[in-house]
Amino acid sequence: YQVGQDTFGFAAAVAPQTQNISLLVATRCGEVHPPMLARSIATLDHILQGRLTINIISSNLPGEDLDSASRYARSSEVIQILQQAWTQDFIDFQGAFYKFKLPSLPVKPYQQNGGPLLYFGGYSPPGVDLCARYCDVYLMWPETEERLGELMQTMSDKAAGYGRKVDFGLRIHVIVRETEAEARAYARQLMQDIDKDKGDEIRNRALDAQSLGVARQSQMRDNSDDEGFVEDHLWTGIGRARSGCGAALVGDPDQIARKIERYMKMGIRAFIFSGYPHQEEAQLFAQYVLPRFQNISLAQHYQRIPTSIPMTPLGAAK
Repeated sequence: YQVGQDTFGFAAAVAPQTQNISLLVATRCGEVHPPMLARSIATLDHILQGRLTINIISSNLPGEDLDSASRYARSSEVIQILQQAWTQDFIDFQGAFYKFKLPSLPVKPYQQNGGPLLYFGGYSPPGVDLCARYCDVYLMWPETEERLGELMQTMSDKAAGYGRKVDFGLRIHVIVRETEAEARAYARQLMQDIDKDKGDEIRNRALDAQSLGVARQSQMRDNSDDEGFVEDHLWTGIGRARSGCGAALVGDPDQIARKIERYMKMGIRAFIFSGYPHQEEAQLFAQYVLPRFQNISLAQHYQRIPTSIPMTPLGAAK
């Protein structure tokens, strides 16, 4: 049902091969028994020594057709159970989807003060409410700066109503070359063999193909110019054959860096960059753009990563 590799197994395998990068692991709420999900996340958090963040997904499970409000209601229950498991010695929860009264020890994550940061992306009113009430980072797909600003203001106002603040993240692709002309030429080459019918077929395979967020990406493409640019250096061509995040920053190193700085001035503090093919584009980004920025994980900012922590060996009983 879910394409690709299992995210938790993959993250556990990648963990000992990396040192600095934080991993954002997606979990579809409802697929895993919530107390066991809390245990799995806590285990992975110890393996990564606090370099773990969690992306909360609320789509339907196989054979389901829950409405948006019900899916987000289930996700809110899962999050509350996770928070109890990570911060309390006992889970006591009575909801519409889950009812638990059981001890939570020793399911405690490496990150203290609430466990791994919870990222969330959603545009419907129930989704916005869920993020404002329970999550740490509102993860957005690329749009014009004006529309991103509107999303951020809506989320900030909603979170303030719950006495909270939410950070902001941006998921976006990057094509950076020594010159803008080279970057634009590569963008054209990347999509030159994808016609509309084939692009639609590829895009519609995704589980989120009918979501409101994907519809907003399609609208952005419709508003772009003949080359697919909707504003300076924001190219929508990726979305012709990709559901979800459907745009890329395209330009030379100075242009890409200035665009990221503009996002940072708007209040976006978490970035998830990628490219096609991924390894080559990551190397180019590391060469041309990354040295221009100082980096710190949001977990460090939130002071969730302890300097020292007494640990029970993983799997051991207290």
